[in-house]
Amino acid sequence: MTITSAFLVPGSPLPVLRHDVQPWNQFNLAMQRAGAALRDSSPDVVLVYSTQWFAVLDEIWLTRRRSEDIHVDENWHEFGELPYDLYSDVDLANKCVESCQKQGVNARGADYKNFPIDTGSIVASGLLGIGTEALPFVLASNNLYDNGAATEKLAQIAVSCANEQGKKVAVVGVGGLSGSVFTTDIDPNTDRIVKPEEDAWNKRMLTLIESGDCDAVRALMPTYAKEARVDMGFKHFNWILGAAGGSFSGARVHHYGALYGSGAAVIEFQI
Repeated sequence: MTITSAFLVPGSPLPVLRHDVQPWNQFNLAMQRAGAALRDSSPDVVLVYSTQWFAVLDEIWLTRRRSEDIHVDENWHEFGELPYDLYSDVDLANKCVESCQKQGVNARGADYKNFPIDTGSIVASGLLGIGTEALPFVLASNNLYDNGAATEKLAQIAVSCANEQGKKVAVVGVGGLSGSVFTTDIDPNTDRIVKPEEDAWNKRMLTLIESGDCDAVRALMPTYAKEARVDMGFKHFNWILGAAGGSFSGARVHHYGALYGSGAAVIEFQI
């Protein structure tokens, strides 16, 4: 089977920059556990989609073999820097660009020194242990004009290209759940989901995802995205669905909680 494992993880830098805060460190530990499971599934490459890598005119794929720099998150800059040294599977990334173009999707590669890798991709790669020379990734951007169906198509293209090259893939969607955040200073150790109704929506969706009832999940997604103000309309979940051929048999939630009021979860799918 082409897909060895699939995961949904948050892209907030708080679990990395403030792992001294117990609620946020729970995400750090959960993502490390998910990373161990991902690597144990023995993929050749990891297909990553982050809601934080914004694109507008085209679908952009990272086509630079090695990307290294020091990143400062635009929202949490006071907590420090995020150095990175990441490796891409350039052959597969270029194949994805070519295949997108053949299927009518405007796409291009990004290959230049100091290309600005987004926070979510950096955080996920570091905690999951991917984007290394031994386990490179293919990184796809979040085109702001794409809907869920377009995002699923991108994932299908990426998996198909990997299959053509005889490569086994793990799949990672990087993004959050409910989108409301605290707008005043809080004690991080008492962090919680800002709105009880958003907490309820998150838990309802997570229960459905764990059950593997994909029809029910799809039916609820538009309402869930609207009522819980879900990160980018839950397109990072569409990435998982597209890669998995539209369905999965169940999932394990390694951790669910708050990141400065917004909802987030570390999910491992049963493909």
